[in-house]
This record gives sequence, structure tokens and C-alpha cells, in this order.
Amino acid sequence: MATAHVRSVKSLYKRSLRMLESWYDHRFQYRYQAVLMRDRFDKNRNIKDPRQIDTILNEGEQELFNKQHPQPRRFANSPGGVAFEREVVPPDWVVDFWHPLEKAQYPEYFARREQRKAEYLAMWDKKYGKGTDEHHH
Repeated sequence: MATAHVRSVKSLYKRSLRMLESWYDHRFQYRYQAVLMRDRFDKNRNIKDPRQIDTILNEGEQELFNKQHPQPRRFANSPGGVAFEREVVPPDWVVDFWHPLEKAQYPEYFARREQRKAEYLAMWDKKYGKGTDEHHH
């Protein structure tokens, strides 16, 4: 079986199992259906003819489309999930505006941060040259 067909079969199998998860709430019902699904895939495992493989794959894709769940189960943090992109990660420059008393609680971190900022500016100047005084910090 060609590499493209192997990937297609694996993708179809995984999406089929995810579809079963959406339909069957109880673990034992899902496992039973998953075993039946695996048996269906295993029956076509030794087919070598690329045209026959394409036909079976297309039929499988069509069946998956026809049996899709109206509200498929999604992982919370994945695209389409309820928590997708909800946690806003603040940009790095935010800590530059911390109050000195807040910075004093983490002296090693801020000492290393200032050192790394100086190293970065030195690297920038070496690579791109010094900027004008109004833009250079």
C-alpha cells in the first residue's frame, strides 16, 4: 500500500473512532463499536490494488460523512472547543511595567532579564548596526 494510502486509511480510522465517541456515551458501548470498526478495517488490510483501495477509501469517507454527529465531541482546548484560545497569555513586555516592589519579589529573575535584554540589544546592534538615538534605548 502506498504511503499516501496508509496515511489516508489511518486518518479515516482515527476520525471514525472520534465519530463513535460522539455517538456513544458509555464506554462499553463505544468499545464494542470500536472493535467492530477495527474488524471492518482489518478485513480490507491485505488489498493491494490501488484502484480498489481508492474505491474503499471513498466509500469510507462517504459513510463517515453520512454518519457524522450533529454536535461532535471536541477537546476543550482544540479549535471548536469551548475553551479554545480563552486563556490570554500576556506578552513579555508587560513585566517591564511592574512596580519596583513587585519586581523586588523576584530579584534573580529580573537581574537575569535585564542581562538578557542587554545581550539582545548588543546582538541587534552587531547584526543591524546602531539605530538613531531617538529610537535606540
